[in-house]
Amino acid sequence: MRAAVRERLCPRGLLRRWWPVLLTPAGLLLVWLARRDPWGTERLFSEGLYPLLARPVGALTSLLPFSLFEMGVIVLLAAALLWIGRGIFRLTRFLRGRGEPPGFGKTLWLLVNGLSILFFLFVITCGLNYYRPEFAAFSGLAVRDSSAEELAALCGELALEANALREGLPEDASGVMRLTEDFSGNAARARADFAKLEEDYNVLPAFAITPKPVLNSTLMSMAQITGEFTLLTFEANINTLAPDYSVPATMCHELAHTRGFMREDEANFIGYLACRKSDSPEFRYSGVMLALVHAENRLYATDRELFFQVDALLSDGVRRDFAANNAYWARFEGPVAEVSTAVNNTYLRANNQSDGVKSYGRMVDLLLADYRQRHGME
Repeated sequence: MRAAVRERLCPRGLLRRWWPVLLTPAGLLLVWLARRDPWGTERLFSEGLYPLLARPVGALTSLLPFSLFEMGVIVLLAAALLWIGRGIFRLTRFLRGRGEPPGFGKTLWLLVNGLSILFFLFVITCGLNYYRPEFAAFSGLAVRDSSAEELAALCGELALEANALREGLPEDASGVMRLTEDFSGNAARARADFAKLEEDYNVLPAFAITPKPVLNSTLMSMAQITGEFTLLTFEANINTLAPDYSVPATMCHELAHTRGFMREDEANFIGYLACRKSDSPEFRYSGVMLALVHAENRLYATDRELFFQVDALLSDGVRRDFAANNAYWARFEGPVAEVSTAVNNTYLRANNQSDGVKSYGRMVDLLLADYRQRHGME
């Protein structure tokens, strides 16, 4: 008995049981180094180790018609519930004098070591990509402060483009845009359209990764999430219940994450570029609508008079789609959505996006730079 106690308390025994805890400072050290040298991070990780992991693993998981990550989460949750139930059962027996007290030490050991391992895996599979140079450094776009008039001009162009693309698109009985193909068809198109970006940007290589449907999409809607990129499996998981017009842009947004561009504003812009490359009017419309909603939101906060002038340009079809989108997400407003937003905000701030959820709006800076470049205004 005493020998066992000594073994557990000796430094070698502690190290053997708790060595995974050391992965937390190791991961923090890698983050610190990446933050100090973005171009070194780009060379060694984003263009070095990351593609060696993401390309083959993402291709393998894409062979499955379901989200492997989602299945793993379900299994872990089931195991956690069984573990909790087992602990309650043992505690109940102990309180009745029929057994030994439950061992909380093992639960603590599993929790601390598990979180340390998960954090380190996050860092080395995708987290360091938050510290690579910004996409503007690869695109040649000159990001700078812009006037309200420039922003209004961008919004006006997007509004007219959305109107033109909206004409003739299929609708449901309520006059809201719907996609022609099923999920698998749209996922295959998103993969093909995204691959075209390699022609212009060698940092967006053509991976064999196809977006995945999430079976528990209702839970994603409750958290007001349209898509999710997952570590370890390198999957682009999509909320299948989101309004149709937003789905193609969401697919391309998540595919941008699979290429190592983790910042939300950049993934939005890259998703817009991918949709713009598509031969499908539905995909182009989805991309323009993504850009339009972000640009108009910025204009509304900057100059409401200009906003109402631009907003008056929108066609009835575009208005119906926006209204249906707002109505859908309004159904899920509440505590779950608030907690999800708070968690997402904390996550973004912890990963080199100091504006938190406000960083989604910075997509407009890239849109404006692209607008100036296309119109020779630089």
